[in-house]
Amino acid sequence: MQFDDYQQIVRRRYEYAISIDTRDWDLHRSIFTDRIEMDFSSYSGAPGSSMAADDWVEGLKPLFTGLDATQHVMTNPIVDVHADQAELKMYMKAEHFLNNDAGSFDFALGGYYHDRLVRTDSGWRIRAVTLNVFWSRGNRHIMELGRQRGLEQLGLTG
Repeated sequence: MQFDDYQQIVRRRYEYAISIDTRDWDLHRSIFTDRIEMDFSSYSGAPGSSMAADDWVEGLKPLFTGLDATQHVMTNPIVDVHADQAELKMYMKAEHFLNNDAGSFDFALGGYYHDRLVRTDSGWRIRAVTLNVFWSRGNRHIMELGRQRGLEQLGLTG
């Protein structure tokens, strides 16, 4: 593995975090291949699925638009490259904030991402993400409140 590969692969995960926290949806879309596999079952209980990256990004907008703030912190990257395929495991801590009347204003979780990437003509792109949650704390209900608020702000409610 060359240092440039390592740097670009780790950068994709950092771009994932900052694009969500700054609501930069063009940046967020740019880190993925056109089709992706997303598995957040350790958080949601729902099975992972394959989808268009555009659909993934559109699906995130209501939640993160509706929350007051988020901060995703990534550490300890472990990268394995095999020709034009790569795997990245990286610790994460995600903080979510929403002022509300239904309890605490924050929800956090920690664990690690396991990403699978492919080298493209435009550089390394994420083709699959698995979130592995170790712990959570706070008011998980703010996630649904934020999504509902975001749908209203984006004019996506009936």
